[in-house]
Amino acid sequence: YRFFGEPVVEACVENGASCIDISGEPQFLEGMYLKYNERAAEKGVYVIGSCGFDSIPADMGVLYTRDKLKGTLTAVESFLSVKSGPEGLGVHDGTWKSAVYGLADEASLKKLRKQIGYAPVPVVGAKLKKRGFMFYSPEFKEYCLTFMGSDGSVVKRTQRYLHTELQQTPVQYGAYVTVGGLGSVIKLMFLGMLFLLLVKFNFGRKLLTKYPEFFSAGRFSKKGPTQKQMDGTSFTMTFFGEGYSEGQDPQNAKPNVKICTEVKGPEPGYVATPIAMVQAALSLLEDSASLPKQGGVYSPGAAFSKTKLIDRLNKRGVEFSVISKPEV
Repeated sequence: YRFFGEPVVEACVENGASCIDISGEPQFLEGMYLKYNERAAEKGVYVIGSCGFDSIPADMGVLYTRDKLKGTLTAVESFLSVKSGPEGLGVHDGTWKSAVYGLADEASLKKLRKQIGYAPVPVVGAKLKKRGFMFYSPEFKEYCLTFMGSDGSVVKRTQRYLHTELQQTPVQYGAYVTVGGLGSVIKLMFLGMLFLLLVKFNFGRKLLTKYPEFFSAGRFSKKGPTQKQMDGTSFTMTFFGEGYSEGQDPQNAKPNVKICTEVKGPEPGYVATPIAMVQAALSLLEDSASLPKQGGVYSPGAAFSKTKLIDRLNKRGVEFSVISKPEV
């Protein structure tokens, strides 16, 4: 999307057509907001980014958790687990390239956010503690890392919109991924440090994009996953939420209700993503009365919070459910 996405957005906005994409690149997503939000509003069209695995499960999962809690949800942590079958996991190198160019150009994203001048999102209730980059989770009995994808930035944009435009209580959010035992952690740390070192230099980036299979220990390749790999792969995203029971003032007390929900589905990149994308498009067409009142560039949660998108996804195999009921 960084190189090829903008002409599509520009053509859609100029010609009065709404569009969705499956980008997981914050710089592209937020750049389109800066450049086209006002024009899209004038034209009455909706430009909705990140409508694939990035970031519908995370963004709609937070809203689902909020709606299922009896009271006020103030903080959520999500944990992504991807399970593969005997054939292992395969991902196309397009995703790898997005990561290479995104990390190499982090300074531009900071500048872009300054230009946009986002209003700070207020912290309601107890402040969500930031975890270390790597930690052991007793719930999953696995080591976990901070999730490096776009989910955190997309959820934050949604929460900012819902707070400023609809006066809803903003939810703090932390995104993590489970990585397995100590052996997996050591391998990942080694590959991660090599990646971060090489990504800083033009020569390193050329190496990373030319030999994705080598530098990702076989996970990413120019041919992508086989059918057998896709059939054997699935994901679960578990959400741990906390908040305050009805009538309790979040500013004066400790959280006293908790909830656990999950979103699960088939292989994320090539099976769950098209399901999410098609159902988002159908929501855009068929739930138009429930969309924001005016057009613009939106994150999925901002656009679809009042639509039937979650119901549609549940019927198509990307399933949202409550694992434990709220308990004081």
